[in-house]
Amino acid sequence: MQPLLQGRPVRLAVMDYGLFEVHAGPRTIGICGFVIQTDAQETVLIDSGFPAKYAQDAEAATAEDSLGSFGRVLSLTEENLPDGQLARLGLARADVDLMIQSHTHIDHVGGLAEFAGVPILIAEAERALPRPLYWSGQQAMEWPDRDYRLVTEDMKLGPGFDVLLCPGHAPGQLAFMIELPQTGAVLLTSDAISRASEVDEKFAGSWDEALAIHHGARLMDMAAQRRAMVIYGHSPEQWPTLRKAPEWYR
Repeated sequence: MQPLLQGRPVRLAVMDYGLFEVHAGPRTIGICGFVIQTDAQETVLIDSGFPAKYAQDAEAATAEDSLGSFGRVLSLTEENLPDGQLARLGLARADVDLMIQSHTHIDHVGGLAEFAGVPILIAEAERALPRPLYWSGQQAMEWPDRDYRLVTEDMKLGPGFDVLLCPGHAPGQLAFMIELPQTGAVLLTSDAISRASEVDEKFAGSWDEALAIHHGARLMDMAAQRRAMVIYGHSPEQWPTLRKAPEWYR
């Protein structure tokens, strides 16, 4: 695949898509996405959080999706949806040039159909599913009619922006390594490594634990070699320390 971006990343924003309590533990996790902008005035959105119905009535949405056996939404308002988070950055849907879907679980895929005309970069293994994974086999979403750009291996999205195919947590899990002018290398693990302790826990409960272990080690080796800042997918310890929109990492 030819690089889809012309410019180099110049800033990264962490999107705050709300707080969720996982019953196991229990542990409170932040739901995150990312906006990355390049020096060619390109705007990339990675993931879009929970479906909008969770901001309208989280209890009813949880019951509809049978999510209560896994956990519960603690905090999720209209401001924690993509429009609200983009607005905090002075952006709107029309400013997004490319969407990236790290994988298709419910807390990452909610706004998949909301950005009409915007191409979607996604792993071929995820797009090949009859429907997005969503939650526990519910598969309550259909694939929107979009221009899908399919990832079949590690690829360079543009200068200083690598997309890493890391199946394990999900069949087509993606992670990302970007290079920022001031911060330097930043590894966005997404759910390939949801939290640092998951490495010691051997990724128990993953779609494919052996693959998750393999790619988790690969990512951490890459981070060590690049001396990269690591932002985990759902780290209870790290989440409160991260800058959130409207702040940027540069």
